[in-house]
Amino acid sequence: MSSSSSPPSSQVFFISSLIILWYSSNIGVLLLNKFLLSNYGFKFPIFLTMCHMSACAILSYISIVFLKVVPFQKIKSRSQFLRIATLSIVFCASVVGGNISLRFLPVSFNQAVGATTPFFTAMFAYLMTLKREAWVTYGALVPVVTGVVIASGGEPSFHLYGFIMCISATAARAFKSVLQGILLSSEGEKLNSMNLLLYMSPIAIVVLLPAALIMEPDVMEVTISLALKHRFMWLLLLINSTMAYAANLTNFLVTKNTSALTLQVLGNAKGAVAVVISILLFRNPVTFVGIAGYSMTVMGVVAYGEAKRRYK
Repeated sequence: MSSSSSPPSSQVFFISSLIILWYSSNIGVLLLNKFLLSNYGFKFPIFLTMCHMSACAILSYISIVFLKVVPFQKIKSRSQFLRIATLSIVFCASVVGGNISLRFLPVSFNQAVGATTPFFTAMFAYLMTLKREAWVTYGALVPVVTGVVIASGGEPSFHLYGFIMCISATAARAFKSVLQGILLSSEGEKLNSMNLLLYMSPIAIVVLLPAALIMEPDVMEVTISLALKHRFMWLLLLINSTMAYAANLTNFLVTKNTSALTLQVLGNAKGAVAVVISILLFRNPVTFVGIAGYSMTVMGVVAYGEAKRRYK
């Protein structure tokens, strides 16, 4: 009986490998973004996001059409295409905002602010769908916000513009998840996350290309100059962009092969791991107040997830 109730060792190994890849790609792309944007002199967050989206477009097409990782889903109507385009623009805003914030803020503080995503998700869900959660669930969001306020006060490297961009990126990410639930809620027009990425990526490139040319006019000149100075520049960009796709792919596969609760617990732990690694790598100063604030935020996120699960 015990052997039939427990998953086979091959499945445990597969899921464990997926989780390791998910952690590695998510934390890797975050740390490489920080290294390129702050330590390497590559100060072009819009162009960097465009590189990510280009890799996602190419690798999504290869994965779905040739490797058949998931079945290919067609766009069924013009209205569905417009919904995907809307999602793509909001997604662009969240990624660009996050990359801009990494130019000015340490990864540890960036992750602390990013942990407030459930607060913005709950707020947008209520404003857009008038869907209410139990009061206990909303109460759990109080330490989420309070923790970030405390962490902000105790952050030695606090930068107002970086903080505004980080909050904006977090809000845009939450808005995108709520919007995705509304716009692609009909059974006939539902897309899995990999097919959605396949369609969103080219739209994102079309939006980001003119934005990069207008707002980062010297991007090609500086990039070529950096590439001549640092011979691994193009390799770093390629690895970084591939990791951005791997983060999306492994997120989909982990979601598919584990429960929502497991994903939530892993996600909370991932943020803490990213913070520790970034402090060790970039040696950014931290204070007891900052750590206490971030810890309160993480505990609030855990309490929110548990309250939501119980009162569902």
